[in-house]
Amino acid sequence: MKQMTYEQALHRLAAYCSRAERCIYDIRLKMDLWEIPYNEQNRLIERLQKEKFLDEKRYCHAFVNDKIKYNHWGIYKIKYELNKKQIPESLIQEALEQIDGNENKELLIKLLRNKRRVVYGRNEFEIKQKLIRFAVGRGFSIEEIEKALERI
Repeated sequence: MKQMTYEQALHRLAAYCSRAERCIYDIRLKMDLWEIPYNEQNRLIERLQKEKFLDEKRYCHAFVNDKIKYNHWGIYKIKYELNKKQIPESLIQEALEQIDGNENKELLIKLLRNKRRVVYGRNEFEIKQKLIRFAVGRGFSIEEIEKALERI
């Protein structure tokens, strides 16, 4: 692959960041794919941050909002995915504080009710285990799941 110049990379990354919120981890993956040297990567990231194309805090808040609203994920799965993207713990905590606890509980109850309609088992215990496994996979805690199952 032909080596990309600094300006070409900057324009392509700016366009990439303009389409959706990105984090530094995503940008580094893209630059590694393009075989951009590490010292050049740092310069590009600083420039993107300076020009507000890249903002970890903004990304974190958007990620949390989208995953709750559209993917119906729980706090633990969101936190895990943000950790995988090497987002600082302080930003993760700040973004997770925006989650409304009651709204999160209602989301879990709605998910479990919908899942209960399609889950089959030999007995109630087996059905309950399947629902718990489903909700844990979505990132909810056992305590939250138990309380929600009591309400169903």
